[in-house]
Amino acid sequence: MNGWKSARRRACVFVLSVISLAAAHAAEPARDGSGSDSAAQIQFNAKQNAPPGMTLPFSESVRAGDMLYLSGEVGIDASGKLVAGGIKAEAKQVMDNIGADLARQDSSFDRVVQCTVALADIADWPAFNDVYRGYFKEHFPARMAFAASALALGARVEVQCNAVAGKKR
Repeated sequence: MNGWKSARRRACVFVLSVISLAAAHAAEPARDGSGSDSAAQIQFNAKQNAPPGMTLPFSESVRAGDMLYLSGEVGIDASGKLVAGGIKAEAKQVMDNIGADLARQDSSFDRVVQCTVALADIADWPAFNDVYRGYFKEHFPARMAFAASALALGARVEVQCNAVAGKKR
């Protein structure tokens, strides 16, 4: 048992060290030759297709330095209503919405590095994967998926992604 506790303690110290290094790196000024601290430049981008009559308390995406953090997307269409047709129709709409969010920020699916998927029913995981894999050509981002007891607007799936940002505006 002591060996397990010791290994667990070493793992925790390692994880905390990695987090500390990442935080220190994020706090360092960018060395891009511009003389400005591009890591500190944060751009908040308003949500484009909110449901009718809803003011949402989050940004569509946030750009911090060279990273783009997208908020979770559900399968709503341009009118702000959830698409009909079940998990595959919603998954397609979600991924199309993410593609549009990325394009507005001069980025694309090939620059996505991480996604988080929430499913209203984990049994929908294979059907979601059938749609999801069609959006990535050369690589798949790091990803996690989990089941939730309920999602916003009664959605079957919500996806959040992080990507390397496109060129600066």
